[in-house]
Amino acid sequence: MRPQSLRARESVLAATCALLHEGGLPAATVDAISARSGVSKATIYKHWPSRTAVAAEAFGAEMAHAVPSPDTGSAAGDLAEQVRRVSEFYASPAGTTFAQLLAACVTDPAGAPYFREFFLAGRREAVALLWRRALERGEVDAGVDVETAIDMLFGPLIFRLLSGHAPLGPAEADALAAAALRGLLAR
Repeated sequence: MRPQSLRARESVLAATCALLHEGGLPAATVDAISARSGVSKATIYKHWPSRTAVAAEAFGAEMAHAVPSPDTGSAAGDLAEQVRRVSEFYASPAGTTFAQLLAACVTDPAGAPYFREFFLAGRREAVALLWRRALERGEVDAGVDVETAIDMLFGPLIFRLLSGHAPLGPAEADALAAAALRGLLAR
């Protein structure tokens, strides 16, 4: 990528992050991103098919920075801490933006692959790294697929965020992680 294109891309992503912080996905229109970044709408559409795609890429980098992977020395500690950190992130205003992005992917088929690539893939790989460490130490059931483990640990957080049926506090995150881990940890 040429330096000018790289600068434009970075400017668009930074502007998108700022807009997401200010007003969630509704604030991150292509017009607003263009005005804030100084990059033309044509250039934005050259790199991304929709505002959902731009927002997914920007938000994925934001969450990766905001929710680093723990290393407590144990599978139970690492996985429970990661659930706690993700729960805290979802309980913050960023959780609303996440829910908006997830919903937008239902009606924006061009943006959905960006959400999977720039948000979901990175988050799942971070947890897969924790899982691989746990497997090497013999602390988790090797018969459980990592994708299943991730869904069991983090799916309830997303369901709580979207439905609002239960809180996303630290105690609730600990309870969810403990319940899932009883079925995942090696005996």
